[in-house]
Order: sequence, then C-alpha cells, then structure tokens
Amino acid sequence: MSQPLNLTRPQKAAAILVAMGKPAAGRLLKFFKQDELKALIDGARALRTIPQGELERIVGEFEAEFAEGAGLLDSADTMDTILNESFSPEEMKAILGQGQAKPVESKAPPPVWPSVEKLEAERVGAFLASEHPQTIALVLTNMSPQPAANALMTLPKPMRGEVVKRMLAMNSVPEQAKRIVEDQIRTRMLAESSVKDSTAGQIRVAGVLNELDKDQLEEVIGEMQAAGTTDLEGIRARLFNFDDIIQLSQKSRVALFDGLGTDLVTLALRGCEQTLAEAILSALGPRSRRMIESELATEAGNIPFADIAKARKTIASTAIRLASEGAVQLPGTEDVQEAA
Repeated sequence: MSQPLNLTRPQKAAAILVAMGKPAAGRLLKFFKQDELKALIDGARALRTIPQGELERIVGEFEAEFAEGAGLLDSADTMDTILNESFSPEEMKAILGQGQAKPVESKAPPPVWPSVEKLEAERVGAFLASEHPQTIALVLTNMSPQPAANALMTLPKPMRGEVVKRMLAMNSVPEQAKRIVEDQIRTRMLAESSVKDSTAGQIRVAGVLNELDKDQLEEVIGEMQAAGTTDLEGIRARLFNFDDIIQLSQKSRVALFDGLGTDLVTLALRGCEQTLAEAILSALGPRSRRMIESELATEAGNIPFADIAKARKTIASTAIRLASEGAVQLPGTEDVQEAA
C-alpha cells in the first residue's frame, strides 16, 4: 500500500478544485480572497499525479461528496486553465501580485471638474459659449448635476437645446479627446479665473462685514477705502442689511419671505419705516399679510429693540444665504457680474 502524500492544505484544496472541473471550480473561485487564490496557485503548481485513492482520502477530509474520476495529472496546468477562464488578465495579475512590487505613481494631473464646479456659473457659461456644442456637452457631462445645470442656463437658448441633445447622445469619449479638453480648461478657464475671479474673497469679507451694525460697517468701509482695498465695489455689492430689502426686486422679495414665519416678520416690522414695511408686506400672501397687519395694529408692550434688531438680522442673513443659492438677486450684484 502506498504511503499517503504529504500535501499542504492549499495543495489539497487545489486538488479538489481540479477534480470538480472547470465550470464548477470557476464559480467557486470567485468566493476566494486574493491571498487564498495565490496560495491555491502556488499549491497547484507543486502537484503532479494524485492517485485516485489519495484523492478520495482528501475528499473525505473535507467531508464533501465529489464525483469519482481518474487520478489527477498535470494539476498545475489544469488549475492555470481554470483560473484563466474564470478571471480576466488584470484580475490574474492582481491575484499573483505581478507588477505590484514597485507601484508607479500616476503622472496625470488631477481632474479639473471639481475646480470648474467652484466657479460662478456665469463665468463657466461665458467660457463655454464660444466652444463647439459637442465640447460644451462633454464639459457639462463631467460636472456634477447642479453646477452643470447652473452653467447650462447661462448659455443662449438656441445653444442649450443643441447641447442637451448632444449630452443625451454622448456615450464613451476617447480618453485622449477628454484629456485635450481638460488641458484646455486647465490652461485657459482655470488660469484666467485664478487671476480675475475675486468672488470668493469678496464673499468672505462681505460675510464678516454683514455681521456689523450700520455705524460699525460704515467705519470699517472707510478704513478699507483709506487702505486702498481692491474690489471694494464688489464687496459693497454683497453687503446687505434689513433696510436694503426695499431695493430688491419683487421676485426676490417673494422668494425671501416665502419661507419665513409670520412671528419673525411681525417682530422685524415693529417700528419699521412705512415705505419699507409696505415693500415687505406686498411680498406676502393675502392671509399672512392680514395676520401680520392685525398683530402690528395691537399694542405689543415693551419689546426690547435688541429682539427687533435680531429678527431683522435673521431676515438679512436669510437673504444673503438665498443669494448664494441663486434664489435671490441682491441689489448691485448684476453690475459686478457684468464688470467681471
């Protein structure tokens, strides 16, 4: 009686997989981890002929039932065939660790799309307007939906339909063509924006100044002017307080007060100048207006002016937030955008 073969566990597992045949073994291999597959391959390559009796003993160890077959010949070649038919060449390279000893760092620059999405929609649209509709479609397809939609709406109407049609029909784009477009955007749009686009800085400074009261604001603006601060007009255009509501368009006023509670609006209107109060009330629905006018007609008692000022500040802050989202157009920003 021949002595049992001294096989490792990976070799035994490889022997059973080979005995199962290609289809079944191929399906089973999908459940192995990468290191387990590598161990199986190494084990199989050390196998040669396995007598039938030895195979049955191995099967018994695994407590499974397999179809009876001949002794296993050329196990390494058979295992290679199973693996090659079950995995792609790239997957095989990953399993065997080929080419992973010295990872090659990608020399390609990072994608430009996140940087493009941070630009104002008008600036992106102005850049794209002179491009071919197919190029515009490629750019918008690679941007996130909201920035792409904002940029699309800045394009001329006849062009929008053509661009959307091409976006709909666009499938895979050759990598080389995509890289050319990215390089052009990087060298033209982003380079130009880094020099000319001071919007982010204006918004930052305006956000700080909008927290000041009127007297403090005028004092700081005077100091900025004396210091020769650039983009002062752009900053002024982004400053907004409660009294500026009267300068908003009716559409912007409606958008501003649409989501505000009547209690907040009523408190802000206490002691308000009549013309400003009417501009605000005209932006409200009939029911809300009646409720607020009824409240204002009653004696409210001694309401601290600090509470009124806080309510007005809340409304002004809401207008600034909605302006950043494109729902409200602050007075003066149109001229700034055209100058940019």
